[in-house]
Amino acid sequence: MTSKKILPSKGKILIAEPFMKDPYFKRSVVILADHNEQGSFGFMLNKTIELKIADAVTGFPEYKGELYLGGPVASDQLFYIHTLGEGLPKSIEITKGLWWGGDFKKLTTLIKNGSVKQDAIRFFIGYAGWDPEQLKSEMKEKSWIVAEPKLDVIMNPNTTGLWPKVLKSLGSDYAMMANYPVDPQLN
Repeated sequence: MTSKKILPSKGKILIAEPFMKDPYFKRSVVILADHNEQGSFGFMLNKTIELKIADAVTGFPEYKGELYLGGPVASDQLFYIHTLGEGLPKSIEITKGLWWGGDFKKLTTLIKNGSVKQDAIRFFIGYAGWDPEQLKSEMKEKSWIVAEPKLDVIMNPNTTGLWPKVLKSLGSDYAMMANYPVDPQLN
């Protein structure tokens, strides 16, 4: 991953700066599923929730993967990103090798018959959304670091330590940030 003067765009990741106070986005990593003149939206990759998918969606087939908090918007809806591509009709490509959404009925069939591996799909409750000028304003405030994604990092089911791992992958200037204390007053 690199972050040299990259601007937010569809398929990029946003990494929260170390001292962001927003409780939803504190130390989060967000994949931007879309970014255009109408606004931006994406999914937090590193905020698991205790709820299982079968508890959140009635009739969902048995699935061992984690359920993530995608963001504070539409927190009563299920979203998903995946690497199934055209194997899941109506999917929308985010970046090479990564899609979001698609035919939910087909997805449940694929899960039931064991055709979906755990590292091929990530489920989210809600999403992160920004009005047209909101993300631009947050970028001016230096709330986010923008980087190129790595598919194996985005789809890795083990998200423990994702925020510092992504920062460290950006080089020595950012690696130092990964070790900043959550509350600098306690340092």
